[in-house]
Amino acid sequence: MKTVAIIDYGMGNLHSAKKAVEHVAPDTTVLVTDNADKIREADRVILPGVGAIRDCMAEIRRLGIDTLVREVSQNRPFLGICVGMQALMSRSEENGGVDCIGLFPSEVRYFGENLVENGERLKVPHMGWNEVYQTIEHPLWHNIADGDRFYFVHSYYVEAEGNDDIAGRSHYGVDLAATVAKDNIFAAQFHPEKSARAGLQLLKNFTNWTGKS
Repeated sequence: MKTVAIIDYGMGNLHSAKKAVEHVAPDTTVLVTDNADKIREADRVILPGVGAIRDCMAEIRRLGIDTLVREVSQNRPFLGICVGMQALMSRSEENGGVDCIGLFPSEVRYFGENLVENGERLKVPHMGWNEVYQTIEHPLWHNIADGDRFYFVHSYYVEAEGNDDIAGRSHYGVDLAATVAKDNIFAAQFHPEKSARAGLQLLKNFTNWTGKS
């Protein structure tokens, strides 16, 4: 039986992510854990995240999860979700600047207080459904239409422009990386577990994905 470990560092949508994976892959054992040995033993690993990146990274470092993430993402499918995606970048400008895990070279930017589109001021955080346009072919896009809608909640974003790792693009005042991908890693700014059919399909694809090998 396949095993998916959802990393528990106290900052994530753990219950809903677990239930969503169990729903799409009933033959899979889903563990919510901070136990390094159990995470290393899992076939696939998910790093969730909500809230402030400074608090997230403080817990990630305190528990040694930054080192563990660098290790396990090298040899099995790995999925980052929301702040779990941002934590994989090199740095976030939130709270005056926070160093992140650094698996991707991109920086995380603030939407700003005066985000405007067509003369209309946009609310921050970006909260709600938005289209995602696929920029590469990837197994996690299987049976998901280009331009399908996913559910976002975030005030900070990873830039799309010049991003060599972008796998899906969205727009909210600025172009942003909705997803990034490299080797065994796929990460989404949106919440697949809250994104109805398309989000569940992405999670199902993740449970079937064998990674770069």
